Amino acid sequence: MTNVTPFRRRRRLPARGQGRPTGAWDNFNKPKPLPVWTKAALAFGCAIVVGQLGIWQYRDYAAAVEANPQAGMSQLFAAPTAGDSEIAAFGFCHEGGGTNCVVDGDTLYYQGVKIRIADIDTPETHDPRCAHEAALGATATQRLHALVNAGPFSLESIGRDADVYGRKLRILTRGGESLGEKLVDEGLARRYEGGRRPWC
Repeated sequence: MTNVTPFRRRRRLPARGQGRPTGAWDNFNKPKPLPVWTKAALAFGCAIVVGQLGIWQYRDYAAAVEANPQAGMSQLFAAPTAGDSEIAAFGFCHEGGGTNCVVDGDTLYYQGVKIRIADIDTPETHDPRCAHEAALGATATQRLHALVNAGPFSLESIGRDADVYGRKLRILTRGGESLGEKLVDEGLARRYEGGRRPWC
């Protein structure tokens, strides 16, 4: 008699979601969760960026308050007026200038053009004659940086377009008031009368 292998019914897999084993294809389109250390690194990086922005803002405000302790918020950061249309986010210039940045208390770059504030003279920062001039010049630079970042301003021409160094000669105003005069009132500048005078 011939041996016959009994017929075995094929095992049916349970439907998906009812204990069916998951294969590689089922996981193909599922995004892998980020490791814990990656999430922590991203959170730390975001905290560093936000903290640095806050430090920059506070540093500018502190410099403005130090320069003029009696001034209120409305004086330090004046509201824009309808006639003022120039505005930019100013940084500090590095070697070779820049697009929108402050060089020192009476010089800045705006839209790539180097501008000498025509109505004032401030202490030198790049070639100071004494430590007092260097410190006062650094404070004037910080104060001008805060002023030009406080809102829209205007550039007013004078009789000459540029000086012998090719810098555009302009008076910066906000609401019709000279920003240079603010530096004069705060003891960080004096009215320009031609030539370089000592600060030491």
